[in-house]
Amino acid sequence: MTGYSKNVEVRWSDMDPNFHLRHSVYYDWGAYMRLTFLLEQGITPAVMQQLHFGPILFREECVFKREIAFGDKVSVNLFASKSRRDMSRWSMIHEIWKNNDTLSAVVTVDGAWIDTKIRKLATPPAMIQSVFEALPKTENFEWVEINK
Repeated sequence: MTGYSKNVEVRWSDMDPNFHLRHSVYYDWGAYMRLTFLLEQGITPAVMQQLHFGPILFREECVFKREIAFGDKVSVNLFASKSRRDMSRWSMIHEIWKNNDTLSAVVTVDGAWIDTKIRKLATPPAMIQSVFEALPKTENFEWVEINK
């Protein structure tokens, strides 16, 4: 799977006392990927502010597979793994690869959209829905029906 991908830099300040990547950096890279994807699709912070909508997370989990050290070349992929058809709730997966061939971690997030004016979960505007529909999807992507 290729997905939406970017190279990221391992900085010295990202290291922990054991000389490998601090656990929180993996989460930072996931957030960077999600927001960069939105930005490149025209959903800028200013647009979100104008629409009074923003993403929120219910759950964020990382499974660590191989350590990353200073000097490793790292890329991060982004995929949608499931979503409601109206894009109001969704899950994404980030694969973190080192040196082009070693899967080092998988970050999974479950999220939704909040109307920042009324501070409640809501269905996003059409512009956001269309951008989310364009997200690369995992091989086992699933549409989730609303449980009532």
